[in-house]
Amino acid sequence: MIRVANTYWVDERIKAQRVAQRVPSFASVRDVSLDLIGSRADVRRRGGVIPSWVVFGMVLLATLGVCITVNMRTRAKMLTASEQYAIIQTDVETLRNANHTLREEVNQLKTDPRAIEAAARSRLNMVRSNEIVVPIE
Repeated sequence: MIRVANTYWVDERIKAQRVAQRVPSFASVRDVSLDLIGSRADVRRRGGVIPSWVVFGMVLLATLGVCITVNMRTRAKMLTASEQYAIIQTDVETLRNANHTLREEVNQLKTDPRAIEAAARSRLNMVRSNEIVVPIE
């Protein structure tokens, strides 16, 4: 019984794989494109061809747009950076002035006895031995 079922399957498969006797002829690509699109004169008459100068103009406009965008972004970043630079310059100048003032104060505290006394009285609350301190509430 297995043999009969197997034979049937093989026979049906062979029938399905038979080669067609007559092969239909295919049209050439040129004929198909002429049927679908038409001749060059037909395409131009319908306005289907974009002139090359239009394509070139579009490429130029796109390039110009990209250049303008890049320049605008670069200019904005440059302005931001120059503003930050100006702010930092003023901070540096302020710190230099404070540094110079502190150097002068240190120099006076090293050399001037009156400056040393004033600093001791104000910062350390020191008094001379012959002075009397009266606390006021």
